[in-house]
Amino acid sequence: MEFLAIDVETANERLSSICQIGIVTVKNSLIVEEWKSYVDPETHFNALNVAISGINEEIVKGAPKFPELSETLKSFLEGQVVVSHTRFDSAALYQASGRYGLNVPKCTWLDSAQVARRTWKEFSKSGYGLKNLCQMLGYDFEHHDALEDARAAAYVILEASKAEGFNVDDWLSRVRKPIDPTSNLPIRRDGNPEGSFSGEVLVFTGALMMTRRDAADLADKLGCKVDDGVTKRTTILVVGDQDLSKLAGQEKSNKHRKAEKLVSQGQEIRIIGETDFMDMIQILD
Repeated sequence: MEFLAIDVETANERLSSICQIGIVTVKNSLIVEEWKSYVDPETHFNALNVAISGINEEIVKGAPKFPELSETLKSFLEGQVVVSHTRFDSAALYQASGRYGLNVPKCTWLDSAQVARRTWKEFSKSGYGLKNLCQMLGYDFEHHDALEDARAAAYVILEASKAEGFNVDDWLSRVRKPIDPTSNLPIRRDGNPEGSFSGEVLVFTGALMMTRRDAADLADKLGCKVDDGVTKRTTILVVGDQDLSKLAGQEKSNKHRKAEKLVSQGQEIRIIGETDFMDMIQILD
């Protein structure tokens, strides 16, 4: 198995306030390279974040700023399968990159929490944090150090792969499916009639940074009716950020291509990225 695992720590409640990054490289199911750096977040440190990670202004004094690490991150992540535990770390990289006007490395994200939920039944609904998982697996690590957490996320993937007999490609496919594969019910929502976007019919496509059900719940709160497929009723198509970065050639999803065809025929469909969708929710919240 070959993949990277990454973890970040933040200085405050803003995901863009990255103050530490840790990366491990896995080849042939073994960690062969490790990298860690403190980061000057150029912003304040929240007391709660300091209490969790132990990182403060003094520790990051003289550390590189995020833009200074962009080429290093690209050299690690570009074109790779990158593991993070939950979507916190991938979202933080997107937010930090956007803050500085930088391009996010083009990689394929794999959420080790979603892998764990599909591997061990006792963690399918709750308790799938790194600490609980590693206690169950008998793996000791220093939680909330970026490199230690990256190692732990890699360990979860390796142990889950042993348990299920899966490789990375298997997991990339499996996490797109329900935790219980026998309950493959459509994800539909009627839309909050009081929401700002009541009357809009929204469809999701591609790999999202959150679960499809969570995304549907947010759209429902916004007022959107959520459908599974693009039809003549569709008014908004939300495309996963990873898919937006691969739009050259024919790498668009069937839903994306169908939406573009309907637009060319005169149907009004707004095609937006997941980040824009999330920003829209935050503005209207």
